[in-house]
Amino acid sequence: MANVGIVGTTSWGSTLAIMLARFGHDVTMWARTHDDAELLQEARRNDRFLPGVDFPDGLIVTANTDEAFGSAELVLLAVPSSSVTQNATTIAASVPAHAIVISATKGIDTRTGKRMSQLAGDALGRHDVGALSGPNLALEIVEGNPATTTLAHIDASSAETAQALLNSRVFRVYTSSDLIGVELGGALKNIIAIGAGFIDGHGLGNNSKSAFVTRGLAEITRLGVAMGARTETFSGLSGMGDLVATCYSELSRNRYVGQELAKGRSAAEIVNGMDQVAEGVTTTQAALAVAESLGVDMPIASVTRAVLAGELDPRSAIEGLMTRTPVSETGTPH
Repeated sequence: MANVGIVGTTSWGSTLAIMLARFGHDVTMWARTHDDAELLQEARRNDRFLPGVDFPDGLIVTANTDEAFGSAELVLLAVPSSSVTQNATTIAASVPAHAIVISATKGIDTRTGKRMSQLAGDALGRHDVGALSGPNLALEIVEGNPATTTLAHIDASSAETAQALLNSRVFRVYTSSDLIGVELGGALKNIIAIGAGFIDGHGLGNNSKSAFVTRGLAEITRLGVAMGARTETFSGLSGMGDLVATCYSELSRNRYVGQELAKGRSAAEIVNGMDQVAEGVTTTQAALAVAESLGVDMPIASVTRAVLAGELDPRSAIEGLMTRTPVSETGTPH
């Protein structure tokens, strides 16, 4: 068993903490304020994000960074992409040099175009931050349903060590050396999930949605490869697996955004009414900025950005994609 520190009291951070404590690890979840830590520690559950789910005995909550991370062998960051740098900077002095650090946040930085492991690494002063990504809907996992994920790291030994700590009979962990691909699959699929929500919201059917998701996978693969990822990674759990879960599940926040946009609500209204973050909203703009710099065509992301900005209605966006010039499926990227 190991000492594990969790950054973030989100639904995903709490789920990881509960899951690992159930496995028998000594888990400390770090809260940003003493009031938050005291509330969670006394309640022994996170009713805001996971109502009715009790904390195991092996899980404690603290606002003290030394207490949370001073003896940690594994550190998992599970916070919104917009706060990765701030959180990692705050805990940096308390994280031991030997600890394996893994980002469980999915997104691309809107200012720099960097991946989350890069942002965390910059703030922590280390270049060896890995990533955890896959079809991992928090509520299903905390309920004990079987799930799988991919753990990517530049160091094979660190990947295998973290894999051994996270793997169980209900949470199967695969490793990958393609850190770029694993992170980008998890980030970029959120863009496609918004469009999948458009289709569901307009009742356009499974043919439309299946085609959209498939072409979405081709699009995010193009950008991923241009950024240095391996093509085959996008056929795996952190690519296709995560894409399917996010585009089809009622638990998907990004799919929800698309459904609500189809009702005529504005992106700002939807996002402001949500208790959790739909990362695809900001990732769309960040991905397009990177794509433009690399000369990568992303028609789905482009119309999604226009819909989010209120420049195009969802039905017109789908019609626009359908009337693009027909080309070879595996040839010119359109």
